[in-house]
Amino acid sequence: MFVRKATSNDLNEIVDFQLLMAKETEEILLDKKIVTKGVLAVLTDNSKGQYYVAELNGEVMSSLLTTFEWSDWRNGTILWIQSVYVLPEFRRKGVYRTMYSFIKGEVLNNRNLKGIRLYADKSNLPAQKTYKTLGMSPDHYVTFEWLKE
Repeated sequence: MFVRKATSNDLNEIVDFQLLMAKETEEILLDKKIVTKGVLAVLTDNSKGQYYVAELNGEVMSSLLTTFEWSDWRNGTILWIQSVYVLPEFRRKGVYRTMYSFIKGEVLNNRNLKGIRLYADKSNLPAQKTYKTLGMSPDHYVTFEWLKE
């Protein structure tokens, strides 16, 4: 298994993963045309973020997206991990751990990157356990949002 930056050749897999994740985690049916445009926007403009994929024997089994948060306190960028999806048959086999290690390595090797953040659903205890096992800790912030419908 290896992790790499996604390319436009990974568009269909990443779109499918996003559709599956929304259905699985929130029982939401996303509009495939909108998701395709959204994923393509990132793949063609690195200022929006960067997708990564995990691959085994030519098969993409997982993807995640990193986006950027400027920290004036740290004078650098914090990467946010989002849109993580691992195909069910590859779960609990170290795929996310490998992807996280890859991202952490990117942060450690780039003096302008200051850390990694992610959010998890409060009820997703297995995910929280995984993140803690990898050395992440819950922060002291509460996330609020307002989304235009």
